[in-house]
Amino acid sequence: MLKKILIANRGEIALRIMRAAREMGIKTVAVYSTADKDTLPVRYADEAVCIGPAQAQKSYLQIPSIIAAAKNTGAQAIHPGYGFLAENADFARACADNDLIFIGPAADCIDRMGDKASARSTMMTCGVPTVPGSDGVVDTVDEARRFADEVGYPVLIKASAGGGGKGMREVHDPANLESEFMAARAEATAAFGNGDVYLEKLVLRPRHVEIQVLADDFGNRVALCERDCSLQRRHQKLLEEAPSPALDEETRRAMGVAALKAVRAVDYRSAGTIEFLLDHDGSFYFMEMNTRVQVEHPVSECITGVDIIKEQLRIASGEPMSCADRAPFSPYGHAIEFRINAEDPEHDFRPCPGTITRFELPAGPGVRVESYLEPGACISPYYDSLVAKLIVWGIDRDEAIARGKRALHEFKIEGIKTTIPFHLSVLEKKAFCAGKVYTDFIETEMGA
Repeated sequence: MLKKILIANRGEIALRIMRAAREMGIKTVAVYSTADKDTLPVRYADEAVCIGPAQAQKSYLQIPSIIAAAKNTGAQAIHPGYGFLAENADFARACADNDLIFIGPAADCIDRMGDKASARSTMMTCGVPTVPGSDGVVDTVDEARRFADEVGYPVLIKASAGGGGKGMREVHDPANLESEFMAARAEATAAFGNGDVYLEKLVLRPRHVEIQVLADDFGNRVALCERDCSLQRRHQKLLEEAPSPALDEETRRAMGVAALKAVRAVDYRSAGTIEFLLDHDGSFYFMEMNTRVQVEHPVSECITGVDIIKEQLRIASGEPMSCADRAPFSPYGHAIEFRINAEDPEHDFRPCPGTITRFELPAGPGVRVESYLEPGACISPYYDSLVAKLIVWGIDRDEAIARGKRALHEFKIEGIKTTIPFHLSVLEKKAFCAGKVYTDFIETEMGA
């Protein structure tokens, strides 16, 4: 088992990893920017190293500084969390080149699945259902037009190296294809340094359903049921639940089998997520693979009893995962995660940095909060707006919703605007309570 790890991240995910490591007897090293020097994760870690100023490009994205911090503190491994360098193959290679264990998949696997066009081709080869799409990268508007004419509008332009909705454009009218194609390429270049795009047939009003997977060096591969992440704003998830209210047992099994096919096809190790689009008729299609732990991993933990971070640490240590003999998994109860962001929902979710003047956590049965906040904490404008995750569990979906309402009312954060009022309004919507949640839910049901 590892003795000491460095966490190349900040905020709630850094603290989450540190807590799991402490329970396993593993020492932790925090790295931090000058903006984060007084935060809870920095104090919680056994050691802490400043790696630069507030701007992420000069601190949390500085591979040489992070590697140096690990070497100087005697850390054996680096956990990247999510975001920042978590899906950066060069970072994984830098770890290997410096005799450090990267707590995640191999660099070649990150490369292979990080390129969306390449990942799609791999899935087609191994028999995982995919949305009808272009044969690899589309280089010109003329190529894009030929594909769109062949499959029919609407189509979706997607950045090959992308994620999070960047470099993605829906095209419903042929007259807009050229302008949207050029805009997608420009955005992809700015966001990822790679302007390659490909096209897919657009699935109208789908659900976003993903399978949490784990794989180790001993041939063990498990699917920890599914999560429904359909409630999104501009392709960014705001609420996730597990299991999906849309899946029956037959579809759940089929989706799990497809996810494990994907894992085998790329010889994957560690925790990962296979994301699918679910159509109205029950058909599902591979969308992408996230080669890291996800923000929403707690809902999968709640319905399976598996600590995903601990399993990552076991796998990285060269040990078999502890949960393999419990597969196949069936969901127990229902869990919902609410992303509490420092944003103002009444003003187009405008970011709201500031100082926390009041911070009171909800409690009681079936309530879990993951946050790095405390009274007096400063929410920096330099980073992602996620400040806390509220996770509730109930014996069924109705109880989880009722518990979510109660916990959201108890959760008191003052000094900044948050998305707590937004989540309360979601839980009052008849469509949500009926489980009728699609990726356009906010536009159609919330008027946003």
